[in-house]
Amino acid sequence: MSESVEQHRESAPEKVRVAVLTISDTRTPETDTGGDTVQESLEGAGHEVVDRTIVRDDAVLIRMALLDALARGDVDAVVTSGGTGISARDTTYEVVDRMIEKRLDGFGEIFRMLSYEEIGAAAIMSRAVAGAVGTKFVASLPGSRNAVRLAMEKLLVPELAHVVFELRKHKESR
Repeated sequence: MSESVEQHRESAPEKVRVAVLTISDTRTPETDTGGDTVQESLEGAGHEVVDRTIVRDDAVLIRMALLDALARGDVDAVVTSGGTGISARDTTYEVVDRMIEKRLDGFGEIFRMLSYEEIGAAAIMSRAVAGAVGTKFVASLPGSRNAVRLAMEKLLVPELAHVVFELRKHKESR
């Protein structure tokens, strides 16, 4: 790892405040395994889940929920779970893709590579995406518990604080 990456990680906030949105027509608070996995991973890494919402897989509702979460002063990042597939009801990707101002292409690329190692060619159907909306970070994950676990363990938990640090730095230099 480069010296500058290590220095940035050391300067990153110890605790990131995250809103978790589960996009699903069928999940309930009792059956939201993807949201549970996001929350457990974040809290296990010392971050704080400040809001948790289940949103129907409807583009207008997803956009409203994302805008609400991003407008909160106590939210540094939003992690969504679900609605990233290719079925007619999967609209999360389209909503998030339109909102992102600075895309982190590597997130989706690396997620699909890691996913390919676990599930094979079906990984091509994942439309996981992440990037910045203003000075806040948004990551959109598939809904399956295994996919969420993979993204949290391999990508978000190791880099979330660093990403938020970089976005805050951008905000402070304005």
